Amino acid sequence: MASDEDERLERAILDLLGRRRPDVSICPSEVARSVHPGTDDGWRRLMEPTRAAAQRLSQAGLVEITQAGEPVDPTTARGPIRIRRTR
Repeated sequence: MASDEDERLERAILDLLGRRRPDVSICPSEVARSVHPGTDDGWRRLMEPTRAAAQRLSQAGLVEITQAGEPVDPTTARGPIRIRRTR
C-alpha cells in the first residue's frame, strides 16, 4: 500500500504534466519542489521518492522516463531523468 507521501508525489507528477503541453517533460526536482515548497532544501529528500513514484507511474503505463529525450527503463536509469506523458 502506498504511503500518503507516495500518493502526493504521484498526483503531483500527473498534475504538473497535465498543466503542460503534451510534448513537454518535467524534471523530478519540479515535482519535489511542488510537494515541499519553500526556500529550504527539504525538497531534496524527496528526490529518490519522486523517482520511485515516476517509476510506479511508468510501470502503470501513465508516464515515460527519459534521458536525452529517449525512453529508458526506469529500473536501470542512472543519472538525470525527465518524466513525460506516455506517447
